[in-house]
Amino acid sequence: MTRQPRTRLALLEAAVRRLAEREAQVLTPDEMPDPRGGVDALADGFALALHRYLTRHRELLVARYELALEATRRPELREFFDAAGQRLRDPLNALVTAAGSRDPARHVLSLVAWCDGLMFSCVAGSFHDSVPSVDELRESFRELLRGMLTP
Repeated sequence: MTRQPRTRLALLEAAVRRLAEREAQVLTPDEMPDPRGGVDALADGFALALHRYLTRHRELLVARYELALEATRRPELREFFDAAGQRLRDPLNALVTAAGSRDPARHVLSLVAWCDGLMFSCVAGSFHDSVPSVDELRESFRELLRGMLTP
């Protein structure tokens, strides 16, 4: 017998948990290149992952935005939502640290914010009918990462 959530909060927590599981399958940190490969290797890995997300998993992005809005309205969901997001940010923090970031926490925030902004724009925003190519994403990531990782 499957246990069904009995409250709206329990249902939302289950949705956040399932979303985190599905996102971990799309944004797999173990597929990321070795940070010792330099900016080009990182840019390539990030571009491929982001492009895959934008072209094959748009429904996950819409679900994430819906749940993020719900978490802003329900403080009791916020902590749960943030913890799920942290599980995706921790490997990114380790990656930029290994790549030589002098300020990993700030750089992770910048990378996540840039990716979130691009994903929102391409899924629900003013660029909803266009997706940058892998090459365009790769070049944008190169520019961003060079600014962060070049002394």
